[in-house]
Parts: sequence; C-alpha cells; structure tokens
Amino acid sequence: MFSDHDNPSSAAAAPATESEKTQAGSEAGSTQGVPPQAASPQTPDASPQANETAASVNEHKQEATAAPVPQGDGDPRPQQSSEGASDAAATAATASAAAPLDPEAAAAAEEAAGSEEMSKLIDQYSEPQEGTTQNEIIEVKVVAYTEQGVVVDLGGKSEGLIPAVEFAESDIPRPEPNATIEVQRTGEHKEGYVILSYQKVLRRRMWEKIDAVYKAKETITGKVVDRIKGGLVVDVGGVRSFLPGSQYDLRPTQNLDNLLGQEVQVRITKLNRRRGNVVVSRRALLEEELHAKRAQLMESLHEGQTVHGHVKNVTEYGAFVDLGGIDGLLHLTDLSWGRVKHPSDIVKPDQELDVIILKFDKEKQRVSLGLKQLMPDPWVNAAEKYPAGGKVKGKIVGVVDYGVFVELEQGIEGLVHVSEMSWNKKVQHPSKIAKVGDEVDVVVLDIKPSDRRVSLGIKQALPDPWLQTADKYPVGTVVTGKVRNIAEFGAFIEIEDGFDGLVHVGDVSWTGRVKNPHEVFKKGEPITAKVLKIDPENRRVSLGIKQVNDIWGDWFKQHKVGQIVKGKVSRIATFGAFVELGDNIEALCHNTEIEDRRRRDEGPAASMHRTSTGPLKSAGPLEPGKEYDFKIVKISPETRRIGLSYRAAVKQIERKEIEQYRSTTKSSSTATIGDVMKQKLASR
Repeated sequence: MFSDHDNPSSAAAAPATESEKTQAGSEAGSTQGVPPQAASPQTPDASPQANETAASVNEHKQEATAAPVPQGDGDPRPQQSSEGASDAAATAATASAAAPLDPEAAAAAEEAAGSEEMSKLIDQYSEPQEGTTQNEIIEVKVVAYTEQGVVVDLGGKSEGLIPAVEFAESDIPRPEPNATIEVQRTGEHKEGYVILSYQKVLRRRMWEKIDAVYKAKETITGKVVDRIKGGLVVDVGGVRSFLPGSQYDLRPTQNLDNLLGQEVQVRITKLNRRRGNVVVSRRALLEEELHAKRAQLMESLHEGQTVHGHVKNVTEYGAFVDLGGIDGLLHLTDLSWGRVKHPSDIVKPDQELDVIILKFDKEKQRVSLGLKQLMPDPWVNAAEKYPAGGKVKGKIVGVVDYGVFVELEQGIEGLVHVSEMSWNKKVQHPSKIAKVGDEVDVVVLDIKPSDRRVSLGIKQALPDPWLQTADKYPVGTVVTGKVRNIAEFGAFIEIEDGFDGLVHVGDVSWTGRVKNPHEVFKKGEPITAKVLKIDPENRRVSLGIKQVNDIWGDWFKQHKVGQIVKGKVSRIATFGAFVELGDNIEALCHNTEIEDRRRRDEGPAASMHRTSTGPLKSAGPLEPGKEYDFKIVKISPETRRIGLSYRAAVKQIERKEIEQYRSTTKSSSTATIGDVMKQKLASR
C-alpha cells in the first residue's frame, strides 16, 4: 500500500510549512525590503524631530524582521503580523504631525515617508519570497475529481492536487467529495496546483498507530499479501511487515502458500521505524491464549473426570489429546481392552473424543488419559462366560515361539501353548501349524480373571488320534514300526504318527538277556512286535518282540500238569536244575523235586548245599547235558514258568513198569518190585 522507503521519521522532523513561510515572508518583507538609506536618512539638514521619526520607523522595522519562523510539524509559533508595520508608520506619522516642525523639517519628513512606502512596494515585487514549508500536514477539503487526481481547497483562493497515481498504484480509496482530509505538502507545483500527498499522511498516521500498538503490546489485524523465503508478508494498515513461518502457529505449518489473502491477528514483536522494518507474530497470541486456558483448566481437572478433547498427534506409543489448553497422553495400553498394533488403528489426528483422566500431576502439568476405561471391563464376567472345559471359537491374533494367542472377544485373549496345539509329540514351530487371522475352536483349560489370564487348548477340541489308534491296534495285534528312540530300558517304536510303543529289554528274547539295547536296535530300523498292553490314561503302549513267535503259547496248549516229558539239563543252580524242554522253552526242577529228602541229606546230593566257587557239575543224579524224564508239576502261562519233578517222574515210571510187568507175565500175584527189577536188569 505504501512504499517501504517512505520513512515517516524524516517527515516528523520537517521544517515549517510553506504557508507559514509565505506568511512570515510577506510580513517581514513589508519592512525589511526598505534600503537602509531610505529607512534612516542621515542628512545634515534633517531636524531632530525628523531624525526621531526615522529612528522610530527603523525600530519598528527591526521588530518586524525579528519575527519568529514557524517550527516543527506545521505548528506556527507566535509571530508579528503585517499590521505591526502599518502601526509603526501610523505612529511615525502621528508623531510627525504632533511635533511642531519648521518647513524644512516637514519637507524632510514627508520625503522620508514617501521613500518608505516606495521601499515597501519595491520589496514586495523585487525580492524573492521564502519558499513554502515542505512536508507540512494540513487539513483540506475535497472539491473535485479530475483525470489528474483529487482537487482540494487550500484556502485563500488556492487549490491543491493529490495525483491520481497515488490511488492507481495502491489500494487506497479516494476520499469522498466534500470530505475533510489530511494531506502533506510536497513543495511541487503543477499547472497552477500545489502538489499534495494523501498517501504519505496515511502512512505517517499508520506508523504512529503501529508504534503505539507496539509499545502497548496490543493486537493488530493484518492481511497476508505475499509468500517469501522463511515466512509471509503481512500488510498492517499499509505497512509491509514480516511474519516468520515459525511464528504463524504453535505447530509447524506445512504449506504457507494457502494463507495468501487471509486476515490474521498478530502481535508486533520488533519495530525499527527508521529502517521501516516490522516483525509480527501470530504464535505469541496463541501462546497467551493457551497459557490462559491452561491455567483455567488446571484448576478444574481431577482424576476420574471425563473430559472432551481432540487428538493432536499420534505416535507409536500412544496419542496426545488436547483438552483445551493442556495436552494429555493416551497410552497405547489404554486405548482398548483388546490388542492394538498401532494407535492409528483406534484414533486419528484431529479426531474428537471423550477420555477419562487416570493420573494428574498439577506441578509437572502431566495428564494420563484412558479411553478403554469408559467401556465395561470384559474380564469382570469372564469366568462365568468361559468356564474351564468349555469349548469356544476364537481368532488367532498373535504367533510366538511358545504358542499362539487366541482372542475370544475384544479384550480377552488366551494363550495356546505349543504343547496344546497338536496331539503329535513332535513339537513344531507354531507358525507351521497356525497363522494370524485363522479362526479355531479351543477348549478353556484354565481361567484366572484376577490375573487376566486364560489357558486354552486347540488339540483338546479335536478327536484324540491316540485313542483312535489304540482302538485300531488292540492287545495281541502284531504291528510293524520303526525305531524312533533308544533308551537304557528298551526302544520306542513308532507305529503311526504320534503313536509310539515301548519294547522293554525283557520282551526282546525268551532266553537271552539284553543288557545294552543299542546292541540290538538301530534308529530307523523296522521292527515287528506284538501289542502287549495299552494304558489310555498315561498314553502308553507296551510292545514285545519275543511274543511275536509265541512258542510258549503253543507249548502250553499241548501240555498240562501231570504229564511226563523228556528234558535236557541245561545248567545247574544252587536251588535246582534248569531243563530245556524245547527251543527257547526252559523249565525248573527244584532241589526238592530231584530226590527224596532222606536220600538228599545222605547221598551225594548233599554236596549241592555246600558253597562252591565254580559251576555245579550235578544235582544229585542230574548232570548237565543229559536227558531225563520229568513230571510237570506246575504251569503258569502268564509268567511263562514251568515246574518239573524228577523224583515224581521216576516213581510214576516205576509204578507204570510194575503194572506193565504184572499184566504181561504169568507170575503169581505175590511178585514184588524187587523181582521186577531183577528181571529188568537181567534183560539188559
């Protein structure tokens, strides 16, 4: 609006106005224009009265010459008017008339008075008048509009002109007709007009206003007119001022170009009138308002209070909410009862919402806010809604190394441990079994609302394949599997995926004793075994290799107690003799069943009861490696044990032979056993 180089400080120190100079010059010229010779004639013929009159006129001339010149901003000081010179002349004429003069003196006085009047006329037309004072501010009245500009009345039948260029090159409105305005003299004349400036006066008054606003720290309105490096140019009443970009708002403004043409309230922070520099700030006003609101708000806040605010900023750990002068932190964990990946999933910048004050520190001006606390806590009735053992549907919301998290509802999540995800004993990473977003059926294993924890199981909601496999392979079934693992007490055979059985070292062979299973089994080796026992409660299966070829079962089917069988003594022990009845079938003949007690105590069998450091060579009549007849006295299929009696077999054979002898001979019935023995020996 105004030129930045039009400094009003120079106008403030301008000399007296042109009108004042003209007025003073005309007044002074009425007396000063008279030559010294004419003002005070020093002729020898002059009388004393004439000299006195001339001196009086000179005195009045000096008083007129000493009239003060106007100073300052067009405010004239008291000055001698033009009437003073006329009074002086009248006084001189009166004195001349009153004094009695001789004819010569009267002629001299009359000549002097004529010379003085002539000097006044000469001074008015021959000597140049003083120039009118420039930069003087005067009040004028608008009289007309022309192509050249606005014509104003200066008084004294003179007119001034405000050039049209002042209105064309700026947005200053032209004053209304007959309006009284302030203008400033420029000292220029054009086509009979005194050139005046309306713009400079407005600028000068605006600078005075800006200076007053700056000193009073008041608010002023400006309009954004330009975008420059580092900020904006704001027109404040015609004065271009600088608004730094950082001083526009409390937060950085991304696009300052959008502010062009807007009116803003600002505070003047720096002012240099001599250089014409003005710096303004909008942020200063906002900070004052913010501090006032904050002070008022701090007095009304308390914990547990529900307040309304809008989201200012969203970070990774939460959101900052403006409560109307103070910011509160809405932490990530207080956004929702459920799982929140990022705060932006719940709240957005500039969103308005109600929050509750959880903590309030008045001294540090810190406020902790909560959003989920305004909603019911889902854990309050969780135990009744999700009892242990109940089957529910959930959604997988997280996968970790030790399991998966399943959301039953918003705010209630349970952990499915990796061991509860599958019936398969081979532990796999949870990511290979499930993924985020899958809907699964789970069984509540345990729930603790006080700890906000619930344990879940996925495999419990599925049929137990182990039980199905157990029904598939009942006791007595011959199965084939691979050696999965070898232990000190046997080997684990994998029949199906997740279904293993144990072959104990005692069930490997009927005769041989297995001391080291690693010598018998190899990992991955196929093994054929028989299912001996199934324990569903402990999920165990007992297998036997030796039971696949059950020679004992066949032997038990063919023999019974009381039968006489032939057996070969395999070894002698302190308590009896082991007798081999067939392949891998061994029986025991106890000492009490070898000989009668009397014979055992007296005969060679007594040596069996003596301590010996080496293997026993015989057990009475029984010797290792020889075959004998034995009588079966005990059979135990469950324990695979057979009890034999040598002496009972001998007696039974003897009785049978006697009966046979009696039936085949014609001897008398009085024949004795001795006779039979003699006959038997004789036949040999």
